Amino acid sequence: MPQGKPSMVPDDGLTTRQRRNRPLVFVHTGVGKGKSTAAFGLALRAWNQGWPIGVFQFVKSAKWKVGEERALRVLGDSGEGGTVAWHKMGEGWSWVQRDLASSEEAAREGWEQVKRDLAAETYQLYVLDEFAYPMHWGWVDVDEVVATLRDRPGTQHVVITGRNAPQPLVDFADLVTDMSKVKHPMDTGQKGQRGIEW
Repeated sequence: MPQGKPSMVPDDGLTTRQRRNRPLVFVHTGVGKGKSTAAFGLALRAWNQGWPIGVFQFVKSAKWKVGEERALRVLGDSGEGGTVAWHKMGEGWSWVQRDLASSEEAAREGWEQVKRDLAAETYQLYVLDEFAYPMHWGWVDVDEVVATLRDRPGTQHVVITGRNAPQPLVDFADLVTDMSKVKHPMDTGQKGQRGIEW
């Protein structure tokens, strides 16, 4: 893709401007670090464009204070860029034993809220953080997710993060990045640290 030019131009009847501005679905998956980090980087770009942003965290605990939330809330309240709404539906980390029935219910309720917001065109960018997990675990039907995203109105962009993104979602998405792990400090016994993991 030299000089930002596409390698092909589809015969889809769209003008260059229409094709450039069509809404996208992003999936950040894989076992490597950086899936949510990349999604929040995209949110910073959206904020700079003045877009309203909705962040929906599906697995991370509502009690956990993350740096991205604080930074985006401050930016959203600054009046200089887009607004930011932050929703936490998770009961806690996926590898920590929790009340699974409660977590499943929270995930389903979160997805219902996302569907309502998509129908109302509430945001221009949706960050569905760790949403691949509820689909992978069968808590939320992936075919329903794909159908809802395919039929969403307007120019709403959606980024979904999490390991094990289901194949139908991967096949549907416009941009899929599989983050692989080459090395990680945890491989040598180092726990997560402030400013890096949160």
